[in-house]
Amino acid sequence: MKKLMMLLCFVLVGGFCLADPVTVDFKVGIYDLYPLCPGHGKMPLRIPTIILDDSQVYFHDTHPDYTLTLLNEDGDVVYSTVVPAGTSTVTLPATLTGDYELRLYPDGSNFYFYGDITL
Repeated sequence: MKKLMMLLCFVLVGGFCLADPVTVDFKVGIYDLYPLCPGHGKMPLRIPTIILDDSQVYFHDTHPDYTLTLLNEDGDVVYSTVVPAGTSTVTLPATLTGDYELRLYPDGSNFYFYGDITL
């Protein structure tokens, strides 16, 4: 019984220490007002739904190829990676902590998606 009580205490205390997954609230930005191919990429894709759980990024829906970029508070790129279509999980470096802007650049579009995250 004593072991069961100890296990219950660890589970309860551990549950309070873990961070809950967060859904990133994306906005749409334009990075190229004059694309090389007029008529291509004028409308943004559907805004992606992703969930951030510690350093794991989970993509909820199917998506095209993305370039995922993290910018610090000064606007400097601190991390960038290519996310192939169909990938459901991306692991961010565990060494990154603090507030960042997460950007997703869909291939072949002049729009990007951005949202603030805390690691």
